[in-house]
Amino acid sequence: MKNSLHFLLMADHFLFQKKLFSGIKDTDLSLGQPKILDYLKDHNGTVQKDIAAACHIEQASLTSVLNGMEKKGLITREMRDGNRRSLYVFLTEKGKELAERINAEFEKIEKEALKGFSEKEKEELNRFLSQIHKNIN
Repeated sequence: MKNSLHFLLMADHFLFQKKLFSGIKDTDLSLGQPKILDYLKDHNGTVQKDIAAACHIEQASLTSVLNGMEKKGLITREMRDGNRRSLYVFLTEKGKELAERINAEFEKIEKEALKGFSEKEKEELNRFLSQIHKNIN
């Protein structure tokens, strides 16, 4: 079992999350919020359904996570063109600063995780993981 794909993927994900939250424990972020901040860093002002799809979060769960982020002053949600069904999500200045910090933590963890890998091996790993994602999705 310890060498099976599902075990290794779950174990690596758990270790990545553990490292991340250890490095940002002073931020009071909850599970799910770092990936949303990371997504919004590059897609600021996007609609909630796009965030849900990109972050693999159910719409109902996303609403709850975004409510918490809004209370913390990390995001704002705005209606555009009078369409109440499409709320656009924007990072606040506080959210932008935290998104940059999250990005730095991700980079630090990735650097540690990929220590000893050649550039070619890193590219192959990304290709393999992308293919797994495509196959399962």
